[in-house]
Amino acid sequence: MQLPPRDTYEALYRDFRWQIPAKFNIGRAVCDDWAEREPDRICLEHFSPDGRHLSQTYGELRDRSAAFANALTALGIGRGDRVALLLPQGFETVAAHVAIYKMGAIALPLALLFGAEALEYRLKVAGASVIVANRFGLDRLRPIRDRLPELAHVISIDGGEEGVAGFADLVAAHPPLFDVADTGPDDPALMIFTSGTTGPPKGALHGHRVLPGHIPGMQFAHEGFPQADDKLWTPSDWAWAGGLLNALLPSLLLGVPVVSSPAQKFDAHTAFRIMAEMGVRNAFIPPTALRLLKSVDNPRALYDLKLRTIGSAGEALGRETYEWARSALGITVNEFFGQTECNFVLSSSAAFGVSRGGATGKPVPGHRMAVVDAEGREVPMGESGQIAIQRPDPVMFLGYWRDETATEGKFVGDWMLTGDLGRQDADGYIHFIGRDDDVITSSGYRIGPSEIEDCLGGHPAVQLAAVVGKPDAVRTEIVKAYVVLVPGHAPGEALAIDIRDWVKTRLSMHEYPREIEFVDELPLTTSGKVIRRLLRERAVAEAASSKD
Repeated sequence: MQLPPRDTYEALYRDFRWQIPAKFNIGRAVCDDWAEREPDRICLEHFSPDGRHLSQTYGELRDRSAAFANALTALGIGRGDRVALLLPQGFETVAAHVAIYKMGAIALPLALLFGAEALEYRLKVAGASVIVANRFGLDRLRPIRDRLPELAHVISIDGGEEGVAGFADLVAAHPPLFDVADTGPDDPALMIFTSGTTGPPKGALHGHRVLPGHIPGMQFAHEGFPQADDKLWTPSDWAWAGGLLNALLPSLLLGVPVVSSPAQKFDAHTAFRIMAEMGVRNAFIPPTALRLLKSVDNPRALYDLKLRTIGSAGEALGRETYEWARSALGITVNEFFGQTECNFVLSSSAAFGVSRGGATGKPVPGHRMAVVDAEGREVPMGESGQIAIQRPDPVMFLGYWRDETATEGKFVGDWMLTGDLGRQDADGYIHFIGRDDDVITSSGYRIGPSEIEDCLGGHPAVQLAAVVGKPDAVRTEIVKAYVVLVPGHAPGEALAIDIRDWVKTRLSMHEYPREIEFVDELPLTTSGKVIRRLLRERAVAEAASSKD
């Protein structure tokens, strides 16, 4: 499943062949296989703000996960049952994941940022039998627990109480030996709900094959991963496909220590401190977080960074952030692309000569991709269409949970349509334009928001920006930008004019935002993506009220 030793992208792509084992279990691969060979090998480290950092070995992870698997079995949980995880990054989270996979049950990671309604929806749709949470998660769960009849057991990593079992108590009460389920690559292992940027979230069900399917992408984006002393950290929630499948699980499978950190609102200085103190060599940092890092001037002078690679995905990285990272961090960020349903299929890799500012990258070895029209026909080079992935593919979902109609609607023939617009240039690079729903129609032009947002982000006063179409009687839509300013800059008409002129002179006269609204924050998913749907609804409401 690993990349062959080749010097060029062309040779890698030509010579790679999938070798997915006939029997494969994620829990065994990320834990027990290493524990049998090197039980004292460090697999996890935890950053503590007080400087008393922790570590855990593969042997310790094997024992804790085995005991927890026995505890879940004693509660009546078995193969195919859904076990929800409402947890921050931490050792207990990994032990719970590994235990679930060892049992042949299905892990259902949920973000702590979800409100009660979002949790209730996901737990009901999935039919979860158990939830493992921390104290914060329990507070979110209490108002809805009576409305979840299938949720038979609640477990807390912060200790037991009435109606709640303690995680540590369960582990201590059961033996650290467990016979791992005899699973195949297509047996279900993991359900991750889509982010809901454009509609109701759906449960994307993945088989155990999803993990080996991610290894070529990890090795490509992180340039020969693993190398000596590699160590990976991400600020992304492990409940998101990015944090789990682009960081945690592949690193554990490859023997690379993973750094966890306490849940918090993203802070640039804290992020740099984590990377410096923990000796992080490899980071997965979504574009929004990278843009927030720009608030720290000359970070290499302030922090002893040992970074070797940075991967980024979730939104378009953009040329401005790409160039900032080269200048400020001395690293070429390798952008990659995927979806909850089919992840890490497109990537850059500077080490293999695949890197271009403003372009996402090329297909990762092992994945067949194209830009197609609505009928699944490949469009001519340079023309826009939907980015699509050809099946079969090991990272492709088994289907949406109990929703065959939605699953079938995701495909045209053997192409899985992503709903993301892109174009492929003459050199084979795929350029991300935006979600099909996000494209703005103005005066006959079809305008993607990503390029405008990237340009806005280069303005010295702009920290974050999101662009949507606002209904307009003359132009069909106008480009409207919602802008979060860098601290120290005051909103006002003079600044709005300066920002508009910035875009006019750098892009084109038809793409600049005719309206700019300064806001304190943008609506984000738990994976850090802007929820443009909410901003579009806001712009539509504004347009309607102006007619009244």
